[in-house]
Amino acid sequence: ARDGLALGEGAGILILEKASAAKARGAEPLALLSGYHTATDLHHLTQPDPTGKAAIVTMTRACQQAGLEPAQVDYINSHGTGTPFNDVAEGAAIQAWAGAAASEISVSSTKSAMGHLLGGAGAVEAALCVMALCEQWMPASLNIRELDPIATFDVVRNFRQAPMQAALTNSFGFGGTNATLVFQTLA
Repeated sequence: ARDGLALGEGAGILILEKASAAKARGAEPLALLSGYHTATDLHHLTQPDPTGKAAIVTMTRACQQAGLEPAQVDYINSHGTGTPFNDVAEGAAIQAWAGAAASEISVSSTKSAMGHLLGGAGAVEAALCVMALCEQWMPASLNIRELDPIATFDVVRNFRQAPMQAALTNSFGFGGTNATLVFQTLA
């Protein structure tokens, strides 16, 4: 029953530095950015490729760089715009990427709580993933009235405390630009 996105306002920033530099200045790192990848699906200016092929590539290669299999990812902050084309394509991509492990992976879209921040969305969602890893919780997708059959994964519909070691965040933009980041706990 989704019918489009809601716009929001906000911005976020993460400071990335080598572990040795953080240690030298006495900083306490919050998480490890262990993998990332970008790809373009070249499908349409505003609609994602329905098969999610570029999304599959970004999730696969980001996890390869992080040294993780899909079954080792505890949580995905989906791009999840609330639009029919995006949500179905991303759901299909998560299923294809995770395979048999899809049902064990928890997924939510934080855009449901804050709106789509457009250029600011990726940074805020990355910061939310770091916060969730540090404090061991999963944010919820709000206002889901009915679950789409494409969602064979664990859709987080209510905030929950949960042990996590690895979180993945997807950001998919106009023009077919897709990006995935993988964060891991330090312990």
